[in-house]
Amino acid sequence: MIFIRYENWRSYVKNYPVTTLLIIANLVMFAVLAVSGGSQNGENLFRFGAIWKEEPYIHETWRMATAMFLHSGFEHLLFNMFALFVFAPPLEKILGSFKYALLYAASGLLGNGAALMLSEWGTLAVGASGAIYGLYGAYLFIAIFQRWTLDDASRKTLLIILGIGIAQSFIISGISWSAHIGGLVAGFAVYSILRLIR
Repeated sequence: MIFIRYENWRSYVKNYPVTTLLIIANLVMFAVLAVSGGSQNGENLFRFGAIWKEEPYIHETWRMATAMFLHSGFEHLLFNMFALFVFAPPLEKILGSFKYALLYAASGLLGNGAALMLSEWGTLAVGASGAIYGLYGAYLFIAIFQRWTLDDASRKTLLIILGIGIAQSFIISGISWSAHIGGLVAGFAVYSILRLIR
């Protein structure tokens, strides 16, 4: 089972430096939001780089990157950081830190791009979910085309988590289904390319 974390903190940091930095960056930005006006304050989120689908802000494409490090409320942060902490390390090990960072960044950007294009006008969007679903997309590629690299327990866990996550994306209000599906598709495609690069 590749999704059970046995490492102590020191070995985790040493073996998964990019994942560690991503978690730290998200925690730091959450703290900044908390002390500067609140993480659920729309104006504060926008000030620090949230996506807002309103003219003229839809043309500020840099927000697709900054929004990846912002979260609206502690629960939002907790779910995403737990997923990152548990599910990201095997991919960083498989791809290597550089290609893994490319996968994460591309999935997050394309997921947020999908959210910007497909969400309703007036939507404010933040979160690392697009990037995290990109990791799920990479695992989905592995589960389909590289089955021998995943044990049965890990494959079943992945499919259950993915199924629940996709269902929740459409059932629960306030969740950006477009960022999740966009990130998933992006991760699937980007991983299929990165695995061929030596």
